[in-house]
Amino acid sequence: MTNKEKARERREKRMQEISLLRTIPYSDRQRWWSCENVAVVTGSNRGIGFEIARQLASHGLTVVLTARNVDAGLEAVNSLRNQEGLRVDFHQLDVSDSSSIKEFACWIKQTFGGLDILVNNAGVNYNLGSDNSVEFAETVISINYQGTKNMIKAMIPLMRPSPQGARIVNVSSRLGRVNGRRNRLANVELREKLSNPDLLTEELIDRTVSKFITDYSMSKLAVNGYTRLVAKELLRRQEGEKIYVNSFCPGWVKTAMTGYAGNMSPEDAADTGVWLSMVLSEEAVTGKFFAERREINF
Repeated sequence: MTNKEKARERREKRMQEISLLRTIPYSDRQRWWSCENVAVVTGSNRGIGFEIARQLASHGLTVVLTARNVDAGLEAVNSLRNQEGLRVDFHQLDVSDSSSIKEFACWIKQTFGGLDILVNNAGVNYNLGSDNSVEFAETVISINYQGTKNMIKAMIPLMRPSPQGARIVNVSSRLGRVNGRRNRLANVELREKLSNPDLLTEELIDRTVSKFITDYSMSKLAVNGYTRLVAKELLRRQEGEKIYVNSFCPGWVKTAMTGYAGNMSPEDAADTGVWLSMVLSEEAVTGKFFAERREINF
């Protein structure tokens, strides 16, 4: 058996495990949430975001589904409400537009008084695999990184305090790993700075993005870096006001973004994001990067 075949076999076995884990209900002891808890999922009218919204709502949370296109968002919400009877609301949101984020924040505060879970899923990619053209780099960085960062900044003041802690989950990619096998930064000094939490700053991340614009992988490297930075800052909060922040790679998923050429279903791909949103507070981690419910190195 070749290494490629072995890797495929391991992946298929893990996907079977994930599918099984999704069928195991949370016990009463594990359920810290109710319909009073609110989860916001950006870019959730289709694909992974839609599936994350559906799974969170099926666990009994109130979910706010967002999309840039109002008609697409309303259609997605209606399907979850009418076909599955889930508690889902919709609001238009363009994470690349600061005024849209501000208006959304006001609506969340007025409608729900705040939120408990934020899943930053909204993103775009104009490449396939590890390709990195720069044709749409500005748009990709604006949505994938700047949009995620601006949503986090806008939502943190609205995240409701609780003994279990609020959750921020950022959808990212293995392609954004600083020390990954693919798309590794050639600048060793910069790579070391981005890998060191004590040297990591928002300014460093922004400067790296502006200097090395290479589209999708760089946008996700920035998301991973910002995840660690925010997690470190929020750790200073006292008990009862904690916010746990993590990112995860959903894998190569059969969605429109991949031309439906992936090797994972949206249902399995969404699992780690849902798990990170709901894991018990005593088990919660922060500032980490996950794939298939397993922590991996940034």
